[in-house]
Amino acid sequence: MYYVYILKCRDGSYYVGITSNLWERLLQHQEGFYTECYTFKRRPVELVFYAEFTNVELAIEKEKQIKKWSRVKKEALINGDFEDLPNLAKKKFNNSVSSSDFLT
Repeated sequence: MYYVYILKCRDGSYYVGITSNLWERLLQHQEGFYTECYTFKRRPVELVFYAEFTNVELAIEKEKQIKKWSRVKKEALINGDFEDLPNLAKKKFNNSVSSSDFLT
């Protein structure tokens, strides 16, 4: 089993990771086991989301995908607002620009 997880750090930022032992890895984050890790100076951390995968390649793919997401989109995932995820992926355009501006 593989886990993709999101931690909320003390400074409010999010950390996305992957592991085969979620509870051991969470303990490592909390204790500052890796001094070079993003979370080391942002402890304590809180586990706010995780998903289980049986396929490591798929887990890695999802981790990379989530890492690229905006904060708002990560929060929608954390909150279980799955129906909002596709809309949060769409780019926002300035309302003063009309579609005719693209037809030149």
